[in-house]
Amino acid sequence: MKLNRRQVLGSTLSWAVSAQTQSKLPNIVVILADDLGYGDIAAYNPESKIPTPEVDRLAGEGVRFLDAHTPCGVCSPTRYSLLTGRYPWRTELKRQVLWPYDKPLIDPARLTLPKMLQSRGYRTACFGKWHLGWEWSTTDGSRVNDQVKIGDPQRPIREEFAKKVRFDQPLREGPTTRGFDHYFGVDLPNFPPYTFIENDRLLGKPTVDKPEAMFGWPGKMEPGWKLEGVLPEITRRAVKWVEEATQRPEPFFVYLPLTGPHTPIAPAEEFIGKSRAGRYGDFVHQVDWSVGRVIDALRRAGADKNTLVIFTSDNGPENLTYAVQQEFAHRSNGPLRGGKRMLWEGGHRVPFIAWGKGVKPGTTEREVICLTDLLATVAKLVNYPLPAESGEDSYDIGDALFGRPRRKPIREATVHHSMNDEYGLRQGDWVFIESAKGEHGAAEPKWWREKFQVEPHAEPAELFNLREDPRELRNLYAREPERVKAMRALLAKYKQDGRSVPVEGRRAGRLGR
Repeated sequence: MKLNRRQVLGSTLSWAVSAQTQSKLPNIVVILADDLGYGDIAAYNPESKIPTPEVDRLAGEGVRFLDAHTPCGVCSPTRYSLLTGRYPWRTELKRQVLWPYDKPLIDPARLTLPKMLQSRGYRTACFGKWHLGWEWSTTDGSRVNDQVKIGDPQRPIREEFAKKVRFDQPLREGPTTRGFDHYFGVDLPNFPPYTFIENDRLLGKPTVDKPEAMFGWPGKMEPGWKLEGVLPEITRRAVKWVEEATQRPEPFFVYLPLTGPHTPIAPAEEFIGKSRAGRYGDFVHQVDWSVGRVIDALRRAGADKNTLVIFTSDNGPENLTYAVQQEFAHRSNGPLRGGKRMLWEGGHRVPFIAWGKGVKPGTTEREVICLTDLLATVAKLVNYPLPAESGEDSYDIGDALFGRPRRKPIREATVHHSMNDEYGLRQGDWVFIESAKGEHGAAEPKWWREKFQVEPHAEPAELFNLREDPRELRNLYAREPERVKAMRALLAKYKQDGRSVPVEGRRAGRLGR
């Protein structure tokens, strides 16, 4: 008798669960906005020019974290870490993000959040932007990474390679091989091919060239493709799947990596003019609408009482929001300095709201957390013993999530990373930035530096006290040599050890990249 995938997986795990146990496990929904800033949500920024009633409601009914961080200032690395509980710079992707036709970043042998939940009897689904690589079929069997390193844009090489891609063939090593039973979405809304992907197939036939006037990389698209239609369709599909999942006995996990408000800024017509922050603000408002539709589906089915929802973002806001700030007086990064790609707080401190089962309504949490922590937290929630060689940078933040008392910080320290392979370390109120470049991955506008009277310095690195100087304007590097020495040593230790979480308490095992 031939066994299916679930039977094989279940037969190899000593903690496979019964139907009775499954019925007690919470549903889990993780909604990841794309390039959403700390100050875009009204619950985080009372002066926001964007209406976000759905997310604000989640914050009012749940717990709002004030000091949550992404592991990197750009998207592919953060997505890797959210699903694996491991810092992204431990992979071969040290700089940048994945570009068109790059190979998968997650090793097939590595434990992921959905794989773990599958082993506990969950149905799993992903809707939205994947951006973690695929294996593309080609006419000659070659891969783009035979010519160019993963994460290296090299546009001419990639555009030439695209001529060999077989869009009529399955996409291998995608979401359905990394723990998801079902996938629907796009690689990126601004990358070819411009068509939806379901599981391992392109839904449309990319037979025409993308118009030059349309935002995004050159490449093939499905005739009639509209950027404005991407987010609504992803939302519709996710809601439909949730509605069906609530009628089944198994618990479910939904990962919803939204495509907004990342460029292309493409709000649907009904959202245009609904904010006071231009098209960008309108797109953020549409993201809020998408969140609301998913929550409404849970409420209608009565599943909200047994579902934990996490809403957050993959990094800080894009540089275009500096223009939004000038024109509309809306600060996407709120009170923070910097944005996407950068090591300053605005590059990686993000909204993080937990809502649903076990969460105390209307609470605020100041614990420092990282998106790598989802793996260990959910593992504890579903009673899954993590192997020693997985979730190397994932802490269980359940005490903060559910309002339980604690005597000391959950994390010893948190590593920050820029798109240019620069590092920072947060410990307590202090953040050490191991870089002398001063920009950390992207240019900070001169007018902003002048407005906030940023002190120039000639030091080889930066040290800030975030309690006293949350905007990171006064570099204390030269005044705190012993603190700098200790923080630099801890950062080096994390790099050398291959993990930041103690191995004690983890079971033996070996996993891939």
